[in-house]
Amino acid sequence: MRLGVIDERAVVIRGDRAADVRWASKGRLPVDPMLLLAAWPRLREWAAGLPEGAYDIPVDPTALGAPVPRPRQVFAIALNYPPHAAEAGFTPPDEPLVFTKFPACVTGPHTSVALPHGKVDWEVELVAVIGQDTYRVSEDRAWEAVAGLTVGQDISERVTQLRGKPAQFSLGKSFPGFGPTGPVLVTPDEFDDPDDLEITGLLNGETVQHDRTKSMIFPVPELVARLSSVVPLFPGDLLFTGTPAGVGNRMNPPRYLTADDELVSRVEGIGEIRQRFTAVHP
Repeated sequence: MRLGVIDERAVVIRGDRAADVRWASKGRLPVDPMLLLAAWPRLREWAAGLPEGAYDIPVDPTALGAPVPRPRQVFAIALNYPPHAAEAGFTPPDEPLVFTKFPACVTGPHTSVALPHGKVDWEVELVAVIGQDTYRVSEDRAWEAVAGLTVGQDISERVTQLRGKPAQFSLGKSFPGFGPTGPVLVTPDEFDDPDDLEITGLLNGETVQHDRTKSMIFPVPELVARLSSVVPLFPGDLLFTGTPAGVGNRMNPPRYLTADDELVSRVEGIGEIRQRFTAVHP
């Protein structure tokens, strides 16, 4: 199943057409995607029997919104690909390095982002979305807690991020528009192997990041198990799983986002998100 949001209404997408969840269910299911995530098993069962004729809305990719617009918690993982840890000057970590992005930064897949002052960088990521109340789940059952996967960008302003001791990761990664996600939420059963997906980041058409998610030090099930061993996870929580090598601040010379840049982030089997950047705001 592929879940999207159009005009703040949840839709199930098949190919280039969509079914409005509330209309097609005759009001038995809610229009709000956050309420749907809280009723995920009901939605999955209903969508499985949805006839082809219910998909009566043409999908304009630029009209899609964030598939999870109001997450309660947004987790993120640092240095989860060995080549990225190496380019940053670190050895691969023995434990997941966890920080948060504040939920106010979460936006949809096609956005314009006003650059703040500083040095703004890119980080393409696979994002896992929690689909049920989860606490102390075992790793071998962790995929059962995942509603689906989507594409994300952990956009980062490096001056704010690295200011102070300890550094201010959460602040530097939470400016308005710094958490674009989408274009849809795809259930794990849509993939031949949800632990092995091609991930690519392009800047103005140039490939700057490329890897496969099987390269992650801590894959999605391990991350979900480790996080849930400490804190309860809720339907709609987002988990940014880390970025491959190729971020701008580790280039020689460093390269940062500027006005009129276009950033495209892709994950195999899910799709792409696209951000344009505008001049530094006052």
